[in-house]
Amino acid sequence: MTTTILRRDLGFAVVPLGGDQGGASEFARTLASHPLAHQELPYGPRYTIYNRRLTAMTMAEVSADEAYWRLRRQAILRHTAELPVEIRGPDAVALLDRIFTRDIGRIPVGRCSYQIACYDDGGMILDGILVRLAEDRFWYGQADGDLTDWMRAHARGLDVAIFDPKVWISQVQGPEALRVLAAAVDGAYPDRFRYFDAATVRIAGQQVIITRSGFTNELGWEVYLGPEIDVDAVGARLLAAGAPFGMIPVAVGGARRIEAGLLNAGSDFDATVTPFAAGLGSMVDLAKPDFIGKAALQTADRRQRIWGLRVPGGTARTGTGLSRNGAQVGRVCSAAWSPFQQCGVAIVRLDDPALGPDSWLDVGCRDAVTRPAVTCELPMYDRKREIPRGLLVDIPDIPAIG
Repeated sequence: MTTTILRRDLGFAVVPLGGDQGGASEFARTLASHPLAHQELPYGPRYTIYNRRLTAMTMAEVSADEAYWRLRRQAILRHTAELPVEIRGPDAVALLDRIFTRDIGRIPVGRCSYQIACYDDGGMILDGILVRLAEDRFWYGQADGDLTDWMRAHARGLDVAIFDPKVWISQVQGPEALRVLAAAVDGAYPDRFRYFDAATVRIAGQQVIITRSGFTNELGWEVYLGPEIDVDAVGARLLAAGAPFGMIPVAVGGARRIEAGLLNAGSDFDATVTPFAAGLGSMVDLAKPDFIGKAALQTADRRQRIWGLRVPGGTARTGTGLSRNGAQVGRVCSAAWSPFQQCGVAIVRLDDPALGPDSWLDVGCRDAVTRPAVTCELPMYDRKREIPRGLLVDIPDIPAIG
């Protein structure tokens, strides 16, 4: 279910789509907004539900194109609805090794790791970023869904606590992101802050954890905001530090995520998709002694079924309108217009794994026109993912539209 959030001079008004005014108070009681959501209000945000939290989907005062170019050329601030879950205790590693497809013991303290949880049949439940805070303490910043009950169900007999630490995540992304960080921290820039590192710094007098990560595949970092800190002070410092670099709050950015091949749980993959079908086979460590789904994945089809799609002249409509020679061949999972590539971009899930990159298909578009489109590998560019690692500075020119 999605909601529309209307701008008010004071706070939010939550109105369920369809106009059910009677349910507004219930939504207001049960849905949480980011503690820095007030920074988004001047830009006319419209919100949706993600992890039972509210996240801005669009900004009336910031077009999708403007947000895209600020991300690619300057810096953006996004207050996310990712939900960190804390896993703590002597048996934390044992539990996480049972839940996830990669070896948890190899993650040093102060590092992050992309982790996937699967069902017994190998289908994916969720993905997210695991941060190792101490030998026996982790945060798992999960995508839309809830892994908490799944973890608790499989923690029987283990000395481990699984709970919501009431932490929110904001991210600064773009080629100027690390300069924003240098301006925001009190004192020296964190030492050895590499891609997927975690560090503790002080911002506006508050001790916070930051990670070199983000959901854009651009250079960037994220800050974890706990209930024990003065979040408003941190937020004000972030805006001030980012202002010289053109940084503003933006909503969810579809096009860059799609170009980067960053999959969205629940839309790009679901419980019917294995990591192999999703193109994430490298994230499965079958050498581990055991994990949920291992037996099924050992004999699973290794062929990939999720690819990118370029649509000259239009933006694909999500759904099953993907065909070849008149027969349905898959579905469009996510779609947007790419201001950089000047074409529609999409993530698609194909029924036939024999159909790979460079396959020409027909796709229904948002303007009700069916257009030819071609599948491609993901990410669509920066194949070695050098941009987020800081190994490639790529600030594209804005194409002339004539």
